[in-house]
Amino acid sequence: MIVHRMLAPLSPFLETQYDVYRLWEGPPPEAATQIEALVIAGEPPLDKALVEKLPNLSLIACFTAGYDGVDVEWCKARGLKLSHAPNVNHEDVADLAIGLMLASRRQIISGQQRLLNGEWVEDARVITGSIQKERIGIVGLGAIGQAIARRAEAFNMDVSWWGPRPKDAPWPRADSLIKLANDADVLVVACRATPDNRHIIDDTVIRAVGAHGLLVNVARGSLVDEEALIAALRSGALGSAALDVFAHEPTDPERWKDVPNVVLTPHTAGATTHAVQGMMLNVMQNLAAHFAGSPLLTPIED
Repeated sequence: MIVHRMLAPLSPFLETQYDVYRLWEGPPPEAATQIEALVIAGEPPLDKALVEKLPNLSLIACFTAGYDGVDVEWCKARGLKLSHAPNVNHEDVADLAIGLMLASRRQIISGQQRLLNGEWVEDARVITGSIQKERIGIVGLGAIGQAIARRAEAFNMDVSWWGPRPKDAPWPRADSLIKLANDADVLVVACRATPDNRHIIDDTVIRAVGAHGLLVNVARGSLVDEEALIAALRSGALGSAALDVFAHEPTDPERWKDVPNVVLTPHTAGATTHAVQGMMLNVMQNLAAHFAGSPLLTPIED
């Protein structure tokens, strides 16, 4: 059964090999004993009541790399196998992170608007910021963080990072998150979201980035205290923000209309044709392996 409507395009592919139900269509009562696998998006909270109504359920296949909406321990205690799609869209997410940085620092969106408004005059050229030689601090050095770091080096940026655990990496690890934020011109949030790191980017961290700093979030909205972020942008305590993810999605557009110095995209960082094809293939391979009694291709190991 496909649980989330956003995954509806998977239907024709899954239907070539399986009987497929879609939760939003209201499956018939007899489906409860027939459903052996759920295909879900990883961010929305898993409906535990639904899981408990499916006595023959054995696999939850997460379409995305992130699975912060899944209570892994709860599922495994019920004997459920779990899969996800790691290392599929991280390069695309990193591309958008750099794109957001450039859009903010080089004023790409406001520049287009000035041109369309007829405000481009010969003797008043706008001077924008640059990312050359800026210090970029990356929160989380997983696949996405490393891909961002490689790209940032190509832009002649000074790269550092922080995460709760040291790892072998060519870029220096800051002593703490607050030290990373204090030293960064651009702070990029690229870590995995867990119940333990909600609002890890709080008011103190936001203010440490500073009045000339840029905060970029391509990870999860739950990682950033959005109220504190908006307040800091309005007061000038934070210079600018570029966000692809939000506390509640879809975010209310009215919430952002009077917030200065923001670049906003609707959670599209990993949603490219290449990445979606890769995630779809991953789901199909995990389903095939599971029903063949073979090990999952990409199990959730937590």
